[in-house]
Amino acid sequence: MALVELRGVSRSFHKGDETITPLDNIDLDIQAGEFMSLMGPSGTGKSTLLNLVSGIDRPDSGTIMVDGTEVTKLSRGKLADWRAANLGYIFQTHNLIPVLTAYENVELPTLLLKLSSQQRRQRVNLALEAVGLSDRADHYPRQLSGGQEQRVGIARAIVAHPKVVVADEPTGSLDVETSEQIQVLLQRLNQELDITMLMVTHDSDVASIASRQMVLDRGKFLERVRS
Repeated sequence: MALVELRGVSRSFHKGDETITPLDNIDLDIQAGEFMSLMGPSGTGKSTLLNLVSGIDRPDSGTIMVDGTEVTKLSRGKLADWRAANLGYIFQTHNLIPVLTAYENVELPTLLLKLSSQQRRQRVNLALEAVGLSDRADHYPRQLSGGQEQRVGIARAIVAHPKVVVADEPTGSLDVETSEQIQVLLQRLNQELDITMLMVTHDSDVASIASRQMVLDRGKFLERVRS
């Protein structure tokens, strides 16, 4: 059984008198440990898909299963608990809290879990080590470069040992050199830590680091053949 399963998922939005359906009765399987990238024109539902998988939004119809849990049936309270334990989110802009250090930003998701202070400390240190920022733990976001801030955001996404990490344009606000460094990091985390990843990007070069590349257009999926 796939780690992530979407069956018959549809999502529509109303814009004035117009109904827009970015996702139309879609099916999708993502295997455990898989790194899937998703491309497509703007407005085709890529970010909508991430929000549905992560439980931030709900489909109009269909079911979404993650590791055997039907996310679409969870109450708001249970959904928050499930998300804290099972899902990591990497944003285009790091979304760090400026008054917290790198360590404290990474620690935030662990505060929602039933962990001792020692367990939290161990997880945060391991996450910072995984992204190469152990020596920046006490730095505030204003003291970090853009690439370092994004690395902290990635550490925050993996600190709870989630089943799935979703990434929405994780290199979109970075320069070319820093983007390449983040690409290498994401690929390494997927391979070495066996983290399942679903990444949205507009950049075909970024998409190509994934083991499986999909294109979403007009509400349907097409698989992109690796060159």
